[in-house]
Amino acid sequence: MHRSKNLGRSLRRNHQRDNILGDKMIRPFSGSPDMFELIAQGQSPEQRWRKVLDPGTSMELGRECVPLGVNWDSQISRRHVMLLLDNEELVVEKIESAQNPVFFGGVERPAFKLKPGEHFVIGKTTFSLSNERVLPTLDVPSPISQRAFSPQFLRNVEYVDADRRIQVLNQLPGIVSSFGNEKELFTRMVNTLLEGIAPASMVAIFCPGEEEDGEPDREPPTEIVHWDRRRMATGDFSPSERLIRQAVEEQKPIWHIWNQGHSGAVEYTMDVDNDWAFVCPLNGQATRGWGIYVTGKNRISSLSVAAGSKSPSAGSGEVDLQGDVKFCELIASTLTNLLEVQQLERRQSSLRPFFSPIVMDAFSDHEPEEVLTPRECEVAVLFCDLRGFSKASEALADNLLELLDRVSSSLGIMTREILECGGVIGDFHGDAAMGFWGWPLEQQDRSIRAVTAALKIQSVFAAISLDPTHPLFNFSMGVGIATGSAVAGKIGTSDQVKVTAFGPVVNLASRLEGMTKWFGSSILLDEDTANEVKVKAAELGLSWRLQRLGNFLPFGLKTPSQVYRVMAEEEAIKSVDSMAAYDRAILLFEKGEWAEAERELATMPEDNPCRIFLQTHIAQPDYQGKPPNDFGGVIQMRSK
Repeated sequence: MHRSKNLGRSLRRNHQRDNILGDKMIRPFSGSPDMFELIAQGQSPEQRWRKVLDPGTSMELGRECVPLGVNWDSQISRRHVMLLLDNEELVVEKIESAQNPVFFGGVERPAFKLKPGEHFVIGKTTFSLSNERVLPTLDVPSPISQRAFSPQFLRNVEYVDADRRIQVLNQLPGIVSSFGNEKELFTRMVNTLLEGIAPASMVAIFCPGEEEDGEPDREPPTEIVHWDRRRMATGDFSPSERLIRQAVEEQKPIWHIWNQGHSGAVEYTMDVDNDWAFVCPLNGQATRGWGIYVTGKNRISSLSVAAGSKSPSAGSGEVDLQGDVKFCELIASTLTNLLEVQQLERRQSSLRPFFSPIVMDAFSDHEPEEVLTPRECEVAVLFCDLRGFSKASEALADNLLELLDRVSSSLGIMTREILECGGVIGDFHGDAAMGFWGWPLEQQDRSIRAVTAALKIQSVFAAISLDPTHPLFNFSMGVGIATGSAVAGKIGTSDQVKVTAFGPVVNLASRLEGMTKWFGSSILLDEDTANEVKVKAAELGLSWRLQRLGNFLPFGLKTPSQVYRVMAEEEAIKSVDSMAAYDRAILLFEKGEWAEAERELATMPEDNPCRIFLQTHIAQPDYQGKPPNDFGGVIQMRSK
């Protein structure tokens, strides 16, 4: 019993953990006495459902109504009756546009009240009101026969009525491909079991219940997520908790047969004359503690019980029951696999706001911990910052919500283009976003992707600048991109982590973004990025232009880097003369021929940012127009 208690607590923890993660299956049927259900039954066994009714809420029933849809009966109109559960009675009123009559008590009635256990008929479908309760119980005698089935044994069991079973199983592909939600899936699976196991009177799908307050060591009652019975009669359903716990603990199908006198008089019956039951557990990560409960009668009548014997001898009934268990085990395996897939989809959906699509794709083939473990890799890092934000912050100091809306809008533009180009969002810094490529999967075209994202961001902001009504009008952006080695993955402390990249290449990209304000350029690249882009862009026929701005030592860094600006083809064509003049000027500047460099700069427009920057640098008091003795052609940035 100690082991059983530990197992129960483990199942509850797993179930509660999934609830926290947003992975909870549908709300279980609590079995409370005030729960009313409407049961629909057509001409064939699969034409059936039972739906919970909400007290005080009007609901329509018809061929195209949701959730009370009856699409199998052509004599039912699209909207046929209006239902209202009021004071434990169901008020039924025919909708005027409905064509065929509604029969209650064998008489056509346009309106009436239905009590539990009563039914009405439309076309070839019967509708019954039920307030049956599900009351799992431990108050049962010990079975006269019980048996556990191993997978190997069930594989060797042959169906007595194989043709009929196969015909029922042929419905599974349609169920798998067309169910809309878990409730519908459970309904159709239970219907399939009732159709495939002829002597079964009731079938239920159960899950572990919630731990009761103040009683952590007490096993909670089993929760029923869906159940149904073969006949239309009413009555409570009391599955055996003992059988359920035994099957869940041993993780294999188990049957129980209860006592019956040799004269045929039933000394103890379960659930209205049922004398046997078996449970098939759903042995999956998403379904720990779940299972299928099947109960019925008449199989035991085919078992002979000797006078005074406590166990039946094997007969045709036992062989048939073994086939029933095998059939149920196949349905249980199918249901387990479907719920495993659904849990994976739910988890991925819940993680989607936190991880980029490329990371989610990696989760599909690898364990999350394996994907997220930090590792060194080659990445292209992009920093994008919103220009004009500081002034806007001051102007909107009394309206922070509007300021937040503008920041969110700008970050939305940045993140959308980064993600669409296959990047990972590494971090947000106020009005700036950081993205990177090359992790968790290697991307040989990482730099191309980064520059493509930058140009798309630039294009969006250019369009916004033409719209005075846009909240980001008068804002611009700057982008810095650097390529190199970094550690990427889940980085942080035991208290808080985030998925990002870490290393000197990240700092360089940030500094390049800060330098864009000096050159009037939206996008600056380091040398490694430029070299990759030159090769890949030529191979891909991309119409970009790169211009080298010089050899820079960004503020706070120790290693110089050649810096390039990237321009779309149309922008480069407009400034071809200025670009040529600056190319000549920077070469003269790096040789130490600053006077000649200034003469080249003078040929450029006076408001050209590149001309202004280089002339300002040459004119600094430390230089007075002449390079220092140790000048090596490097421009040292003295601020961010």
